[in-house]
Amino acid sequence: MVHAFRSSGVAASLMQGQSFCPFIPVFGPPDVMFERGEGTQLWATDGKRYLDFLSGIAVVSLGHSNPVIADAIAEQARTLVHVSNFFANPVATETAIMINDLMRDAGAGDGQVFFCNSGAEANEVGIKLARKFGGRGRHVVVSALGSFHGRTLAALAMTGQPAKHEPFQPMPEGFRHVPYGDLDALVASLDASVSAVVLETVQGEGGVIPGDVAYLQGVEAACRKRGILFIVDEVQTGFCRTGRWFGFEHAGVSPDAVMLAKGMGNGMPIGALWAKREVAAAFVPGDHGSTYSGTALATAATRAVIAEMKRIDAPRLATEKGEYLRTQISQLPQVDHVRGRGLLLGVQLSGGLVAKDVYLKLLSAGLVVNAVNDTTIRLAPPITVSTSEMDEAISMISAALA
Repeated sequence: MVHAFRSSGVAASLMQGQSFCPFIPVFGPPDVMFERGEGTQLWATDGKRYLDFLSGIAVVSLGHSNPVIADAIAEQARTLVHVSNFFANPVATETAIMINDLMRDAGAGDGQVFFCNSGAEANEVGIKLARKFGGRGRHVVVSALGSFHGRTLAALAMTGQPAKHEPFQPMPEGFRHVPYGDLDALVASLDASVSAVVLETVQGEGGVIPGDVAYLQGVEAACRKRGILFIVDEVQTGFCRTGRWFGFEHAGVSPDAVMLAKGMGNGMPIGALWAKREVAAAFVPGDHGSTYSGTALATAATRAVIAEMKRIDAPRLATEKGEYLRTQISQLPQVDHVRGRGLLLGVQLSGGLVAKDVYLKLLSAGLVVNAVNDTTIRLAPPITVSTSEMDEAISMISAALA
C-alpha cells in the first residue's frame, strides 16, 4: 500500500511543497513524511533514518512496530474486530479488569472502565461524569492554567490556555482555571458550584512541569473535605511514562477518576476513563456512549501493552533511563535544567536559545523531539530505548546546542 502511494507521486509532490494537500490544514505543513518505524527508529520516504525521542507524543512507549503488539492486533483482526455495545466481547472485558487491577495496585481503589478512542474523549466523559455526580447547580470543573485536556469543545474549555479558546468563543460555561501548583488559589476557587477538580500530574503541553507532591496531596485533601471529585488526567503520564504505572502514584494520592489514552495502545487509537465504583454509579444507561467503545481490536492492543509492560518491568526501565538522560543532558552547555519524571522530560534552554530553532536543527540531524514552548524541548522516547540510542541522541543535542 505504501509503495502504491509513493509510485503515484502524490507523496513526493506533497513533500516538495506543491500546492496539493489532501488534509484540512489544522496541523500545518509536515516537516517529514515517515513510512516505517522499528523500536526507536523511523525512516522517511527519502530513506533517511531518524531517532524518535517523542514517541508520537508519548504514545509508542514500547517502540514502533513492536512485534508483540503487532501480533496481538493482527491475531485479533482475524478473530473479531467489532460488535456493538448491545453485546459484550471477552477482550474488552478482560482488558477493563486488567486496568482496574492496575488502579487498585496503584492505590486508587476499585472501579469501573469506559473505553473510548482518544484522550480528549476520555476527558469529555470525565466532565460529564463530574456534572452528573454533582447535579444541577454543582457543575463547575476547576482545572489549571497551562493545562491541556484535548481539542473537543468541552475538553478545550477545561484546558487552561485562553489563547486556544479565542477562535471558538463563546466557550461552554462551567470551567474555572487557577495557577498550577498554587494550592491557596485552588482552595479559594472551591465554592458550592464546584463538582470536580481535574489536574495533570505533570503538565505536558504546559512545559513538562511536574506537580509537587505536597500540592497534589493538598488538592486531594481539599476535595475530600468538600465532597468534590478529585480527577487526574493521566493521558500523557499514564502507563509507565513517569516511572510508575500512573503519575499520581508519585504523590500517594487516590483519585476518584482517571483519564487514560496515548501509551495504553502503543499507537492503536484508544482511550479510557476509570472511575471509582461509587462515582461511576452516577451514570445510568443512556448517559454516555461511543460506537467504538470497547472494540475488540483496540482493547487487544491494550491487553498486550499491559502484559508486555509487566514483562519488561517498564516502570523500572523508565526510571533508570530517564535518570540517565536527565544526568547527561543536564551537563550540556546552554541547558539550564532538566525537569520531569521518568521518560517525560523537559529540557530548559538558556543562553537565549529558541526551542523551535533547536527542534529544527535536531530534526535536520535526525532526532525527533518537539518544542513544547519557546524555551523548552520535550523528550519522551520509547521506554524500550537503548543506551546506545540515548548516547546518540545526547551527542546530537550537544552538537545542536554548541
